Amino acid sequence: MRRCYLVCYDIRSPKRWRQVFKIMKGHGEHWQFSVFFCVLRAIDRVRLQTELEEAMNLDDDQAVIIDLGPDEQMARGAATVLGPSLPGGDKGVVVV
Repeated sequence: MRRCYLVCYDIRSPKRWRQVFKIMKGHGEHWQFSVFFCVLRAIDRVRLQTELEEAMNLDDDQAVIIDLGPDEQMARGAATVLGPSLPGGDKGVVVV
């Protein structure tokens, strides 16, 4: 079963940042500078984490993998966007 993830990262070295960006492009949809939306099977989630750990300096860099659940439509709908829409999506609705 596939699950949705939001992956955010802060990489200190430009060289490592490019490596991590390339890894992420292979696994998900680029939403912002260091933010990706991914829909992954369990094995692909493990592979992604392993690839990130190998590319990162775990003393200096940080990545956060947030599990948004199995429902892709609900996961995408959980994002409220201020400014230009995300790739392939509309702005979220805010009810005040």
